[in-house]
Order: sequence, then C-alpha cells, then structure tokens
Amino acid sequence: MRLYYAPRTISIAVAITLEEAGLAYEPIRVDFQSAEQTKEPYLRVNPKGRVPALETADGTILTETGALLDYIAAMAPQADLVPSDPARAAEMRSIMYYLAATMHVNHAHKQRGHRWATEQSSFDDMKSKVPQTMTESAQYFTDHCLQGDYVMGSQFSLADPHAFMICSWLAGDGVDMAGFPEIGVFLDRMRARKSVQAVTAKGML
Repeated sequence: MRLYYAPRTISIAVAITLEEAGLAYEPIRVDFQSAEQTKEPYLRVNPKGRVPALETADGTILTETGALLDYIAAMAPQADLVPSDPARAAEMRSIMYYLAATMHVNHAHKQRGHRWATEQSSFDDMKSKVPQTMTESAQYFTDHCLQGDYVMGSQFSLADPHAFMICSWLAGDGVDMAGFPEIGVFLDRMRARKSVQAVTAKGML
C-alpha cells in the first residue's frame, strides 16, 4: 500500500493506525509548501486535493480519514482496533465523526478560510475565533470523549490516532493546555506507543 500524507496533518492518524495494525505501507509525502496537493499529478490520485489518500495493493485509491481507519481495521482484525460490542463501536465512531466534522473544521478556520469565504476580513474573523472554538472542543473532548487512558477507556481503538493528531494541534491553535491536563497525559501516552515512535522516526510527525 502507498499512503499519501503531509507531515503533522490528519493523514498521520492513518500512518499510526497502519503501524498499529502491522500493515506494510510506503509513505508518499505531499508537499503542502509548494501546494503539490492542488496540482494535476496529485489531483489524479485524489481529486479533492487533500490528504490522506491510500492506494491499496490492487491500485484502488481510498480517501477520507475515517474510511481509511475502518479499512485498516477490517484488513487487520487481529489488531482489535474496533470494540466488539456494536454499541461501543458506534460510540467510538460518533467520537471520530465529532473530531472530523467539528473539531477539525474549527482548526481549519485558522488557515483554510478560503474554503468558506473570499474576503480577508472574513479570514481574519475566522482565525480570531479559533482559540475559542478549539478550547470549547477540547473541553467537550475531555468531558464527553476521553474515557480513560484512551478514548474508549482501557482499550486502544481507531479513535485514538484520530484524536491524537487533532489534540496535538491544540496548543498551536491558542488553547491553554494547562486547563486540560487529561489531554496532556493522553498525548504523552500516545507518544510513548511504538506506532507513534515509528512514524516520528520516519519524519512524518
């Protein structure tokens, strides 16, 4: 498999999950500095112009973080990345959907305002709101998502790499991390995992 990624983006959640699952992959860096994601060669891979994209062994291109994480879990059931209880599995995915649909979007308002507006004043307004909305999301994550050592309590799951990457952006988004010690402990616990150390060693984080 080939994983198209950009450093420190949500695509690294897929790399961490591949490492957790023990699945071999070739990381292909997409250079955001030169806007490679907007140019024709990469758009042939992913017409959305975003990462991640995962090319499977048969040449199929898969996109969207949550879909890729579910694919990896299905390909490596022995890794036990999804709770066996259907209700718990749905709870895990509800947290992932919150991370993707709300928290990630809050973060994107800082540098991706062109997705929603055209005026610089609008960009500035969205950017100024990010510390507030990301702080609110950090509070929601602490109060309603983080259930123990990991998102789902004691069991590591697909939600953890997803949450790790998004929570790793909080300080840079102006969130006072002193108010969220539980998230700090969670980030440290994730950094200690071999999967995160492996992607770090590859220069992906």
